[in-house]
Amino acid sequence: MSPDSKKQVETILAEQVRPRLQADGGDIELVEVTDDGVVRVRLTGTCSGCPFSAMTVAVTVEGTLKASVPEVVRVEPVG
Repeated sequence: MSPDSKKQVETILAEQVRPRLQADGGDIELVEVTDDGVVRVRLTGTCSGCPFSAMTVAVTVEGTLKASVPEVVRVEPVG
């Protein structure tokens, strides 16, 4: 993944995803963006223990990133 795409991932998480999660008392932390397009994130706050956190990662985080950064292959949550 190019450095520009990695920067774009950081910007999208900060400007589009984080506000949605913070509105519900949660947050997101970018852990890693690999060269092969895997984005690893950590959900915090109320999102960390939420039974819907897997769906949040798949729909909200992965969907938003893939729509804007074609190099993103998948998003993985880490504990």
